[in-house]
Amino acid sequence: MTHPKTREVRLRRAARRQGLELTKSRRRDPQALDFGRYRLVDDETHEVVFGDRWGVALDDVEAFLSTERSQR
Repeated sequence: MTHPKTREVRLRRAARRQGLELTKSRRRDPQALDFGRYRLVDDETHEVVFGDRWGVALDDVEAFLSTERSQR
């Protein structure tokens, strides 16, 4: 099983290759709705490309990055 941090780093690199930045919520309160959640942000426009107001799980980010651009 892959360590979560290793997986996060791998997905950050994959996002960067697609012109995106993987950002993680900075919340430290486990009770917060966005604790441990992620978003994909466009490098040029700084707009959220994937991840709603509260962000998404790492599994969802991986699925989004693995789809072809034409399918989005």
